[in-house]
Amino acid sequence: MAQCKCQYMLFLVCCTIASVCIYLSLLDTRGQEYKQHAQWRHFVPSDIDVQRPKPCTCEKCAYKKGLSNWFDERFDPGVNPLLTISNAFLYNAVKKWWLNLQGLHKESNVDAIMTKLFEVVPNTDPYQSKNETQCRRCAIVGNSGNLKYSSYGAKIDSHDFVMRMNRATTSGFEKDVGNKSTHYFMYPESAHHLPPGVHFVLIPFKPLDMEWIVSALTTGNIKFTYVRVVSKIHLDQDKVMILNPAFLKYIHDNWTNHHGKYPSTGMIAILFALHICEEVSVFGFGADRKGSWHHYWENNKHAGAFQKTGVHDAKFEMEIIRKLVEEGKITFYNETNVKY
Repeated sequence: MAQCKCQYMLFLVCCTIASVCIYLSLLDTRGQEYKQHAQWRHFVPSDIDVQRPKPCTCEKCAYKKGLSNWFDERFDPGVNPLLTISNAFLYNAVKKWWLNLQGLHKESNVDAIMTKLFEVVPNTDPYQSKNETQCRRCAIVGNSGNLKYSSYGAKIDSHDFVMRMNRATTSGFEKDVGNKSTHYFMYPESAHHLPPGVHFVLIPFKPLDMEWIVSALTTGNIKFTYVRVVSKIHLDQDKVMILNPAFLKYIHDNWTNHHGKYPSTGMIAILFALHICEEVSVFGFGADRKGSWHHYWENNKHAGAFQKTGVHDAKFEMEIIRKLVEEGKITFYNETNVKY
């Protein structure tokens, strides 16, 4: 009887040890998967980055939780907008969605591309560490024709960060759009040279975009994607930032709700600002007072020209912007000098 009891106790101890081992193994699965698949032998990355909630130092902070259920259901502070070595492993769901954006059904050698990428561009995220005394005010400046005759230039330039996109020009339009720029959101097909001190924020819609930025900063051998692109680009190499494909999918899933193939550059810039800024002001989005959708530096007056394209749904994205205004998360300025 005593022998049976000892055998039973030994069985229980073995089961307990086995259970603990299985639990610890499952707990470590994500980190191990990352270490096994990320081919960064010479980089020795740290644990996977998880963005911690930033302190709210302004009178009113965009990302503060508990004020809007609608916002809190969509906003995830753990999604890092920028790609670094520590978060460069793309999980299958993200990688599949990202590759399918351009119809790439066969998996590209993404790991090798990223290894080369971080040999050329900075492997840093300046927004992970936050100065608790800082209140960062950011202006997102769209390209809508409603900026013409707005006289918003001085107001835009008063912000700490002024984020512009694609081929936006300020020359000749300073009174309406300002002349300060701290960030430009671009992809290879919309890229242009930048003055010193301005961040180049690459939106990588395909692996080739990452290869292009490496080429544009070194050999200049990539001159064509699906159109001719700038082969060599002049900018501060230490100011280059790469958006995380996981961040693009997060916007597509949580915010634009799969309207359009992927979010527009403007929507990406707004969500980027909501993740790194305490106060967010938005200028130059939507139609002008006549209902026309066009760039402020162009004379295209065809209403609806840019409202709905094959990949974006501008009308739905404007509804998201209006809801952000309604929930007190951003300040939106229209062409009649009225914010709402």
